[in-house]
Amino acid sequence: MTTENERSDFIRDMIKEDLATGRFDRVQTRFPPEPNGYLHIGHVKAMAMDFGVAEQFGGICSLRFDDTNPAKEEEEYVEAIMEDIRWLGFDWEDRLYFASDYFEQLYEFALQMIKAGKAYVDDLSAEEIREYRGTLTEPGKDSPWRERSVEENLDLFKRMRAGEFQNGEKTLRAKIDMSHPHINMRDPVMYRILHEEHHRTGDQWVIYPMYDWAHGQSDSLEGVTHSLCSIEYKNHRPLYDWFLDQLGIFHPQQIEFARFNMTYTVMSKRRLVQIVKDGYVRGWDDPRMITLAGMRRAGIPPEAIRAFIEHVGVGLSLSTIQHSKFDHFVRDDLNQRANRVNGVLRPLKVVLTNYPEGQEEMMEFPNHPDYPERGTRKVPFTRELYIEQDDFREDPPNKFWRLAPGREVRLRYGYLVTCTNVVKDEKGEIVEVHCTVDPETRGGNAPDGRRVKGTLHWVSAEQALDAEVRLYDRLFIHPFPMEAEGHFTDYINPKSLEVIENAKVEPSLGDAKVGDRFQFERVGYFCVDPDSTEEKLVFNRTIALRDSWAKIEKQQGG
Repeated sequence: MTTENERSDFIRDMIKEDLATGRFDRVQTRFPPEPNGYLHIGHVKAMAMDFGVAEQFGGICSLRFDDTNPAKEEEEYVEAIMEDIRWLGFDWEDRLYFASDYFEQLYEFALQMIKAGKAYVDDLSAEEIREYRGTLTEPGKDSPWRERSVEENLDLFKRMRAGEFQNGEKTLRAKIDMSHPHINMRDPVMYRILHEEHHRTGDQWVIYPMYDWAHGQSDSLEGVTHSLCSIEYKNHRPLYDWFLDQLGIFHPQQIEFARFNMTYTVMSKRRLVQIVKDGYVRGWDDPRMITLAGMRRAGIPPEAIRAFIEHVGVGLSLSTIQHSKFDHFVRDDLNQRANRVNGVLRPLKVVLTNYPEGQEEMMEFPNHPDYPERGTRKVPFTRELYIEQDDFREDPPNKFWRLAPGREVRLRYGYLVTCTNVVKDEKGEIVEVHCTVDPETRGGNAPDGRRVKGTLHWVSAEQALDAEVRLYDRLFIHPFPMEAEGHFTDYINPKSLEVIENAKVEPSLGDAKVGDRFQFERVGYFCVDPDSTEEKLVFNRTIALRDSWAKIEKQQGG
């Protein structure tokens, strides 16, 4: 991974120029999330830029919540966002701010704008304001209340604050130019009335600043030098600059960069809210979600996310990344990080008929074949074992190298065994497989050098631990659900979760803690879920060993 001091892109080049020319003598950034939902992977790009740029240039980065819309904001989101940022390895130290910290100062700034004839109280409704605004090709027209006197505007604005008016009855607008070529400069709204309880200020305020009014002034008050934001705010930059220039206060530099999309996902926070509220998932931290909380619960390492974001890079054009590319980073990280264990998802009992009853041997397994320094562990081997149901076929197809009648296979680090018989229930379904052990092959190798093609994982039937395994898959079956015909929820994957309640895992996992990650050999990567109890472990599948979606993506052009 590239170190912070080695990274270079157009934003960092602009900052270097600002420092060289003396425009700024330091670098200060901020990460400004809205507390109206959980962070998702798309936010990591902005987070990495804000914190990474500050670190590279020896500067500082603050965390500032843009809490200007109490109708959608909750303290739960504030706490979740802070947890996510720390989990990814970023630190705002003692620089935690809220836009609501500046409500009084922003109000004073608004009074300053009114006194300078640069703002007025308007009685137009939200719909009328849109109608008066014009279009990209046609100019807008002035509000009938645009020429109110300074004294009347001051009086009305103070009464707005005092709560005399209802929601939507009045707004405070900047007085710029209704025929301005930039549509965002056509007398934008600065304050609206919202009789809503704020998560920090309670009912102290009934007027709340709009983002464009609060953002630049908050940057200035904090001393931010470089206000980094996504590309859709480029058209808002003239307004950002205009407000700061009119007030005559410290002027940060806004710089925009492109976001990215990822196939088989939706990255709109509004859509994610809908997915949660409509019950398509179990919550914001459901492992099928692209939220950081969901990824953490799934067992995805934060290092894999940061490596992926670095790979995406920084540019000015919106890019779409295949989900399989992200999966590659997750697998690559977990392949190194996760120790190997034995887990059988769909158990089939194997009875070793010539192995002594009551005998137990401890077979030695490496914790990770590529890292001998991680040591080994002992796994009990007994007369009765469990293997995967899919590892046995009574009538095997061609090129099926696993267990079948008369066939010899290797039980990994155990013995070579040969199937001699099957036991079926009254429905004709196989419930047991009987095998014989070659006692000369302890450890899984034959002294006479004979070779077998099949190697199976297993657990002791007597000592295995009960486990619930949740097999999560992608939430959507269409690579571009927001662009597909119909509603995006039409493409929710009906097989995005399969719960296996009777899985078996080796006894060493009795010491596993919530969040621990493992590779179940030959199966996939799994993480211990918070729902685990002393009676039953619960594992989430982080990702399969192989990319079963790659062929689908290629066919669909994802």
